[in-house]
Amino acid sequence: MPPTARRLAAGPRKRAAAASLAIVVLAGCGGGEEAPGAAAPSTADGVGEVTTAPDGAQEITLQTQDDYVFVPDRFTVAPGTVRLTVVNVAEEMTHNLEFSGGGPEEISEGISLLAPGEEKTIEFEVSAPGDQPFECTFHVQLGQVGTMTVSG
Repeated sequence: MPPTARRLAAGPRKRAAAASLAIVVLAGCGGGEEAPGAAAPSTADGVGEVTTAPDGAQEITLQTQDDYVFVPDRFTVAPGTVRLTVVNVAEEMTHNLEFSGGGPEEISEGISLLAPGEEKTIEFEVSAPGDQPFECTFHVQLGQVGTMTVSG
């Protein structure tokens, strides 16, 4: 085959191969579905469940990880004592939890620093019904916020 004919014949094949590769790459990026076998963040047993301790305190455990969210990001308690535990299952991210104000009463307790693998508990009283926003002040701009609702 003459050199010109070979170049012409190779051109469409290269374009077809490039188009096929682009389709495969783009298909892998779309749909918002996780790849089969991709590890989803796991939530520890009991996370997000409000229970009552023998001393009458309401207990709840939240989890945070490397994805800038609290799990759960909303929960409801009754007026009274709340014992809130935050477990950081992140491999890399340090977090905190502070009540950000704007609720019906001030909650000054918070967790100022929670390194990967750490867990800390705070205890406080709530009496006024309404929503009490909380946040990771390190990652609030990335949407790591939540709401504790005190029932009425």
